[in-house]
Amino acid sequence: MDFMVWLIAFFGIIPSIACAEFKDIFLHFQPYITLEEEYNSNIDLAPKNKRNDYITTVSPGLKFSTAPRSPVTGQFKQVPTAEDRYGMDLDFRAGVHFYAKEHEENYTSLHGTLNAWYALTQRLQFRVRDYLIRSDEIREPDYSSTASEGQYLISRTDKRTPYIRNVFEPSVQYQFGRDNLFSINYRNNIYRINSRTAADSTENSINSRMIYWFNIRNGVSFEYGLTLGNFEDSPDLIGHMAMVRYTYRFNPRTSMFGEYTQMWRDFDSPSTDYLVYRPSIGIEHAFSPLLSTRVQAGYYAADPKRGSTVDGPFFDLLLTQRAQRTTYTVSLQGGYTEDYFTADNQGFTQYYRTTARITHQLLQRMSVGLLGSYEWAKYPGSETVGRTPKDQIWVVGGNASYQIWRWLTISLDASHRENHSNISNRDYSEYRGVLKVTATY
Repeated sequence: MDFMVWLIAFFGIIPSIACAEFKDIFLHFQPYITLEEEYNSNIDLAPKNKRNDYITTVSPGLKFSTAPRSPVTGQFKQVPTAEDRYGMDLDFRAGVHFYAKEHEENYTSLHGTLNAWYALTQRLQFRVRDYLIRSDEIREPDYSSTASEGQYLISRTDKRTPYIRNVFEPSVQYQFGRDNLFSINYRNNIYRINSRTAADSTENSINSRMIYWFNIRNGVSFEYGLTLGNFEDSPDLIGHMAMVRYTYRFNPRTSMFGEYTQMWRDFDSPSTDYLVYRPSIGIEHAFSPLLSTRVQAGYYAADPKRGSTVDGPFFDLLLTQRAQRTTYTVSLQGGYTEDYFTADNQGFTQYYRTTARITHQLLQRMSVGLLGSYEWAKYPGSETVGRTPKDQIWVVGGNASYQIWRWLTISLDASHRENHSNISNRDYSEYRGVLKVTATY
């Protein structure tokens, strides 16, 4: 089914450009090839007996977009206009990875993203998103729509084992007023791995949301989600989520809201069912068109059918400053997260995370960036040797990218990551450097 989605998407582009002249059709395609050289000081993220290696990757790829290309960079413009009733962005590449020392780790990766939309009317829009990935990364990058750039899942494997994930997300949205809308989203999330310690899983979920404003100042939001989880080696899950929010808008730049969210998690025996209650309040404010913030704070309580209640403060802060050449982003999240449909399937997890990122455009074709993050995680349902695991993971890194010519880009990424855990075999430290050269037609 997953590959059929990509096949349909590929052939679906033909009607969208049928009106263009034949010579212009090829302007919507962009083949490219990337040569990557990586040094990794600890390819297994192991506490002892670390294996370091140099990894060479050759990745041919193909992009397609209904958007025009920039005359300066040659890249597709990613921001659609109101006049674009339909569109599609497709990017697919395959990589062959060669390990200099550990030849048995050689493998082939896949990475693809699809974003397509069609507005049947000005009020009714259909959208399809999909991402496909095959990788052997110990910690999996988080490609969900709510994840920040460079964010990883908490879950991890204990060795380099190729996995494949495909997430298919069709949605429909109907706007019945200036700010009023109703949407339905479906998610099919497939995770497959051939491992003795990690297991396959499949998620099917549907989410509906309605936003309604009684007048210019007073609005309400309602949301409901149903999740069906199928796990290879653990009890299956039926989950429900309900949210209601009241928002008061002081002016076009400032609004305040009160929110209540409740989740039900029902598992097959012998796993323990639990409920989560989360009241909160928040404020959104735009200091200027280039500086905005969102703050939400409250309290959560996870009440299992057996065992003690787990509770604590909940908060979510995001501050974004965009200057002419520099973008600053600071985020702070705390309370809990849920780790299902991953390598570990840790379940309900107490979690805090802070991230700071700076991106600066030195020249028209050159940019640099800095990143720092800290994560704290506690896994109440995963007691090991009489203790509940606790991880403290921090990362610092930097990157630089320079477009030498319109068709050639070079980039360099460097990072250091450490985990300090109360379980000794979960500790690790890693240095990584990646030099990448991309040639684009």
